[in-house]
Amino acid sequence: MLKDKALEYFKSGYSCSESVIQACIDEGICSPELLPCATTFSAGMSSGCLCGTVSASQLVLGYLFGRNNRFNNQVFAREKAAEFVENFRKANKVTCCRILSSGYEGSAKKAHCAKFVADSCDILEDLIKVKV
Repeated sequence: MLKDKALEYFKSGYSCSESVIQACIDEGICSPELLPCATTFSAGMSSGCLCGTVSASQLVLGYLFGRNNRFNNQVFAREKAAEFVENFRKANKVTCCRILSSGYEGSAKKAHCAKFVADSCDILEDLIKVKV
């Protein structure tokens, strides 16, 4: 299960965004070349803005459904992207890392953010069923 793998990576030191991508790599969903891209998404792209798990999930959706792949349908890819954000907001109200992690520091923040890793993986797994 994608969520379980991502949580293992997250607990072992990977960032939130790297955890989502590495779990997808392990499951054969995306290319290992995406992992370095995910590094810069953690901690809201180091600005506290967009949650790293959301960014990583969007990267996977683009990889699977975007331009120049088997689907090659930008409208479909954007619909999947919007659906992901809608579902993440239903579960967590916002997508902003700074708001999601407000009041947490250090290990407490890491434990708190595990929920967002899990939520993103559940949503992503559901959205890519058409692919896998």
